[in-house]
Amino acid sequence: MPKNPSKPQVAESPLADIVENRHPSEGETKWAEKTLAPTLEKAPERPIGAPTGVNLDERGQARFTTISGVPIRRLYTQADLPADWSEEQYLGCPGQAPFTRGIHATGYRGKLYTMRQFSGFASPEETNQRYKYLLEHGGSGLSVAFDLPTLMGYDSDHAASEGEVGKCGVAIDSLEDMEILFRGIDLEKTTVSMTINSPASVLWAMYLVVAEKQGADWKKISGTIQNDILKEYIAQKEYIYPPAPSMRLVIDTFEFGSKFTPRYNTISISGYHIREAGSTALQELAFTLYDGVEYVEWARRRGLDVDEFGPRLSFFFNAHNDFFEEIAKYRAARKIWHRVMKDRFGAKNQRTWLMRFHTQTAGVSLPAQQPMNNIARVALQALAAVLGGTQSLHTDSYDEALALPTEEAARIALRTQQIIAYESGVAQTVDPLGGSYFVENQTLQMENGAFDYFGKLDAMGGMVKAIERGYPQKEIAEASYQYQRAVEAREKVIVGVNEFAIEEEPPHILYIGETVARQQTVKLKALRARRSNDDVRRALDALKKAAGQEPKAASNGNISSANTMPYIVDAVRAYATVGEICEALRQLYGTYTEVSIT
Repeated sequence: MPKNPSKPQVAESPLADIVENRHPSEGETKWAEKTLAPTLEKAPERPIGAPTGVNLDERGQARFTTISGVPIRRLYTQADLPADWSEEQYLGCPGQAPFTRGIHATGYRGKLYTMRQFSGFASPEETNQRYKYLLEHGGSGLSVAFDLPTLMGYDSDHAASEGEVGKCGVAIDSLEDMEILFRGIDLEKTTVSMTINSPASVLWAMYLVVAEKQGADWKKISGTIQNDILKEYIAQKEYIYPPAPSMRLVIDTFEFGSKFTPRYNTISISGYHIREAGSTALQELAFTLYDGVEYVEWARRRGLDVDEFGPRLSFFFNAHNDFFEEIAKYRAARKIWHRVMKDRFGAKNQRTWLMRFHTQTAGVSLPAQQPMNNIARVALQALAAVLGGTQSLHTDSYDEALALPTEEAARIALRTQQIIAYESGVAQTVDPLGGSYFVENQTLQMENGAFDYFGKLDAMGGMVKAIERGYPQKEIAEASYQYQRAVEAREKVIVGVNEFAIEEEPPHILYIGETVARQQTVKLKALRARRSNDDVRRALDALKKAAGQEPKAASNGNISSANTMPYIVDAVRAYATVGEICEALRQLYGTYTEVSIT
């Protein structure tokens, strides 16, 4: 008679869950026979919250998995680690290769992670006030969210910008707006991250000129420009130009930054948006790190020395709901990057081996239903990021599924970071989970799985080639489908969504109207009347000429005349707008249409 699939069954052997791919120890065998078997006889296992008949394997046994669908056994021991596993080889000490336990010897005891709250909405004036509010309440860094027209390289008065100005971030059209954005904020003392990609070099140039006008030394300013165009093609889809010229613009910033802004990270290679698009934790890790490989390959073809630009590469990861899976991902990331930079690229500078990363809690995990529950989700996600060793952190606000955060919601998100830092005790020791059989096993699985993906991407000719054939996009689409199917089947419980739902009143939200668009349009009209349009025209012509040249490394160490950054800076100084500069490059490079996935 077949077993009843609607009822959890006792395993034929209580060791069945343990001995996959390995032999049980004598202690495990005795435990399974004397303790585990009687327990299972009385109370068969069932995943928490799943209805009877859900999450059972072909034997009728309970199936436990991570949020990414990776099987989880009930017990992990030393036998779950490789036979040659040693603390020195696989784990190491903090601040030493392979950096599993972190890149700093003292962890957070010497310096806490930067509390960098992502913020931007409406006008530069309003966002400037929010930045000052966050800094006054203990924020230690700023992170700029731009609106959709800015992200796509359009001015606020462009027809394509209608209905979007200031809605999902701050509207920045010109140097004038950037000056307002950072008015009263010392850029030599405040680290600033900017989430901008296709027009990244333009917005970075504006930031640099504002710092210059403040009297700041470019060699002392610090922060990060996201500038990760590959993940735009893979996941977020906010691209303008085709891949090759887009990559050229990114490498131009590497070259320029190495010479003029040695403390500023010219890229934040981002897995965050890959995960938000529906990838698994492993796909986020593998595709993000391989994007890093692709950027290094392109920079080396330019003739750049990996030990010159490598220390300024930074990363950006998601912190999702599966606590231990996320921690393992961060630990594996450091190991992989060390191995790649040392073995694949021959980097000699130890700073080049170090993976520095920012983390943001998972916006996609925050449902609109019962939004106050999101405070708990964000706290757990942030704790995973801290235990995983992040260098900076953004905590999402509970109301982000509904609108941009209110001031109160933003403050609660910041306070969440501060409670973890100052009250939980987790910052007092380095990598407190190091040596856990489960965590070390998961870390190794992440590492090995990522290198499997690396092999596939190498065989395709690199990430640009893989993107053009739709490979990472298809992998993520399939993972997203499988997760949504599991949620709808209630194999994965989302509290307040597919379990414990209630009727509720919508909370107060921040509303952005059309006033910002009108204000920005008036400002643009006045700017174009006031500036020297001849200077703007000359600067844009010079930029197009440089952008049309093949870039090449200069033997004397100077920036090649084909590097676009000096010309973009000149155009910004002349008060050319974001839209005008991007349009000049559109005329030269064209735009990109994504390959369809079948």
